[in-house]
Amino acid sequence: MMFLPLYIDPGTGSMLFSILIGAAATLYFLAKAAIIKIKMTMAGKKGDSAAVDSSYKPYVIYSEGKQYWNVFKPVVQEFEKRKISLAYYTSSKDDPVFSEKYEFVKPEFIGEGNSAFVKLNMLSAGFVLMTTPGLQVYQLKRSKKVKHYSHVLHMPNDATTYRLFGLDYFDSVLLSGDYQKEDLRTLEKMRGLPEKDLVTVGCPYLDVLAEKIKSEPEEKEHPFTVLVSPSWGKVGVLARYGERLLDPLVKTGWRIIVRPHPQSKKSEPEMLEKLENRYKDNKNLIWDFERDNIHSMKKADMMISDFSGIIFDYTFLCNKPVMYVDAEMDLRPYDAWDLHKQLWQFSVLEKMGIRLNENDFDRIGEVIKQASDSPELEAERKKAKETAWMNIGQAGKNIADYMIKTVTGQAE
Repeated sequence: MMFLPLYIDPGTGSMLFSILIGAAATLYFLAKAAIIKIKMTMAGKKGDSAAVDSSYKPYVIYSEGKQYWNVFKPVVQEFEKRKISLAYYTSSKDDPVFSEKYEFVKPEFIGEGNSAFVKLNMLSAGFVLMTTPGLQVYQLKRSKKVKHYSHVLHMPNDATTYRLFGLDYFDSVLLSGDYQKEDLRTLEKMRGLPEKDLVTVGCPYLDVLAEKIKSEPEEKEHPFTVLVSPSWGKVGVLARYGERLLDPLVKTGWRIIVRPHPQSKKSEPEMLEKLENRYKDNKNLIWDFERDNIHSMKKADMMISDFSGIIFDYTFLCNKPVMYVDAEMDLRPYDAWDLHKQLWQFSVLEKMGIRLNENDFDRIGEVIKQASDSPELEAERKKAKETAWMNIGQAGKNIADYMIKTVTGQAE
């Protein structure tokens, strides 16, 4: 069985110390708010709704990091175009939003981790949109002064590949494809949860990348290029196979681009440093640590991966063949475990991808030459794209429409 990457949300690193710090900070601000309220009451200002609601914001986006800018950018642009005020809270000081010149979108850095959660937990808003899962499960709590919490999927794969209860306490989930609804409804019934709004809006970040990749220039002298783009962790291609895969690839003389998962630089720097040193004198092996993946995808004639979600980016945007290496992952910490079924993303990879066995590494050049594309593989890629990426080019508009309708009761 093949597996694609499972998103690990920032809250799941909640060690006891972090939880205690978050709880202490929250209690501090709650106590401070209570003292202010008592003082206002004693001053005869009790019940002043203008004072209570002075911090209210109709529309809020929270971005846990700059890597999610492509998810929110189409939505932000819609609000700016419609001249509607939008608060954009981010946990990245260098979030790309700060380089934009917006009149109606107001960006603000609110800190990282518990510092951000304290502000968010006391928020007063009509609609809060985020990619962060685990609402009401970890440190990030629902504020009583927020009308509606919405989660937008940041990948076109199964919506149940979050840590347990990742989407349970949102009022709505914004989907990239209709196929994602069935499993979420199943979990709601299993857990006795009220039905949330499940709205198929499309995939905003793919809309952004599709426009970017069109503007990428074609190479005048294009060498045959293989892109190695794995997930991270001990079962990822680089950590699991490392030089056993890269050595024979380098020997082919082809251009080899290695694009590690962004999390690898944080979680497994020693492994990366070892591999970078090993191939520092090999001019045909290039390391790609850029934020956008489109540059390498545009150059690649074929991708080798494991269970990384970039497989969908590559096939949907470039319509080129992918090879995948078998990998096993423990699903028990994730919502998918409760479904007791093979996920869509696992089954579709077996149909649209080409399996690469470890026994074939030594003759990988020959294997790649023989693993040519076919009409059957192309048809499966097309089918997967139509299933998982609906409303192409319309996600930003659809999300803005839903946010405004939810708050005002009227379509914009």
